Amino acid sequence: MASSTDMEKQPLLEAGDAVVTHAPEPTLAELQSNIFTAQRAYMKAWSRTTSGKWRRRIMYSVTAFLLLVAAACMAFIVTDSLDDDRPFPGRVPLEAHIMSRCPDARDCLHDMILPAMQKISHKVDFKLSYIGNSTTDDGVTCKHGQSECLGDIVELCAANLYPDPKVYLGFVMCMTRDYEDIPDRSLVEDCALEHGISMARLNKCAIDDDGAVGMDMLKASFNRSSNAGVEKSCTVRLNGQVRCVRDNGTWTDCEGGSKATDLVHDVMEQSRLNWEAYANAA
Repeated sequence: MASSTDMEKQPLLEAGDAVVTHAPEPTLAELQSNIFTAQRAYMKAWSRTTSGKWRRRIMYSVTAFLLLVAAACMAFIVTDSLDDDRPFPGRVPLEAHIMSRCPDARDCLHDMILPAMQKISHKVDFKLSYIGNSTTDDGVTCKHGQSECLGDIVELCAANLYPDPKVYLGFVMCMTRDYEDIPDRSLVEDCALEHGISMARLNKCAIDDDGAVGMDMLKASFNRSSNAGVEKSCTVRLNGQVRCVRDNGTWTDCEGGSKATDLVHDVMEQSRLNWEAYANAA
C-alpha cells in the first residue's frame, strides 16, 4: 500500500489524458454581444408567459388607440382646411369698396385698412369690392376711365389667385400708391414681384377667354357694391353696415372714429358679440 507521501507525489492526470489549456478572456465587444443575445432570449421567453402576453396586448391596444386619435386629428385638420374660405362663427365681415385709380382709396387703405389688418386679420373675413357700372351692351364703365376698369380687373385677379389678404391687399396697396400709373405694366410687374405674385398668372387671369373671365369678376364686384348701396370710394363696411367713408379727402359717417385703432376696437367688440351669439345658439 502506497504511503501518503507517495500519493501526494502522483500527478492529478493520467499520463494519457490531454492537458487542459485556459481559453483567452473574451473581449468587451464579445461580452456585450453575449449580454444582448441573452437579453433577446429572455424577452422571447418572457413574451410567451401569461404576463408577457397581457403586457403585449396592452401595448397593442394603446398603440391602436393613439393611431385612432391621430387619424381623428388629421380628419379635423383636413376638414378645417377645406372650410378655410368661408367665415366661421365669430369672424367679422369687413369689406372695403374702392376704385383702383382713386386717391381716397389710397388714403383709406393706407391710413385705416392696412394698419388695422395687421392686428385683426385673424378676426375678420376681409373682402375688397369695386365700384363701377355695367352697361347695356355687356360692357363696363368706371369713374376714372377704362384704365381704371383694367386696374380693377388686375387687382381682382390677384385677390382670386392669392386669397390671403396679407398677399393681395399688399399688392393692391402697392398699386394704389401710384394710382395715376394704373394699369402700366411696369407698375404691375414691380408690385407683383414685391409681393410674390406671378405675373404670368395675372396675365392669364386678365385675358382668359378673351377677357371674359376678368370681365365677369368685375361685373360681379360692381353688383356687390351696388346691392350694398355703396357709391363712394372708399366705403368701409363692418358686419354688413357702413363703418366709415373716405370721400374727397375727408372722413365721413365714421361714428366710431376714423383711426385704425378705432376700427380695431370695433372689430374686437363685434367678434366678442358674434361668439356670444354663437355660443347661446349652440
